[in-house]
Amino acid sequence: MQQLIEGVHRFHNDQFGNYRTLFRKLSQDGQNPHTLFITCSDSRVLAELITQSKPGDLFVVKNIGNIIPPAGVTGSTNSTAAAIEFAVETLRVSDIVVCGHSQCGAMTALLGGLPNGQSMPHLREWLKLAAPVSEIIRSQYVHLRDESVRVDTAAEENVLFGLENLHSYHCVQERLMDGSLRLHGWFFKIATAELFAYDPATKQFLPLTPEG
Repeated sequence: MQQLIEGVHRFHNDQFGNYRTLFRKLSQDGQNPHTLFITCSDSRVLAELITQSKPGDLFVVKNIGNIIPPAGVTGSTNSTAAAIEFAVETLRVSDIVVCGHSQCGAMTALLGGLPNGQSMPHLREWLKLAAPVSEIIRSQYVHLRDESVRVDTAAEENVLFGLENLHSYHCVQERLMDGSLRLHGWFFKIATAELFAYDPATKQFLPLTPEG
């Protein structure tokens, strides 16, 4: 906790001056982010850092495994849906990025189960939402023997699963139909800080280029 407190003071004393005008504008005009960025709660994945975005640029949703439940899932397991609706209907973001990552603990648990002796009922129920991803790995990737490759493949498939589930939201459907919203699937490789974007034409995650 002391690290956080010291960091707060360093930001306010050393860096806030560089952002003073921006924060004053954001406080007066409200937020107007261009992108809803849905990624994992993993502490190594920082949306603003890897995209070099400024305060106010991104509306970030972080959850365990960057799982996007279908619109029909209600209750405590779908606070992500509330963020999607708010970002799409109220903030009118122009893009949604679903970003998975390598070495994902959620995908490891999804494929192999939670460690023995750890009940974690909320986490167990949450991971059940991504059960179709586990089934895809078991049925279509039986040739993969390396566990780390299986986990990363599951993370990529989970991104596609999330993009598919986004289509179940009425507000997303409407914006896609009128061409005012775009969906993107990304994968972040932690060891090299590389970003890969899903290309529907090749059905592969390819290195993200400056042209997008």
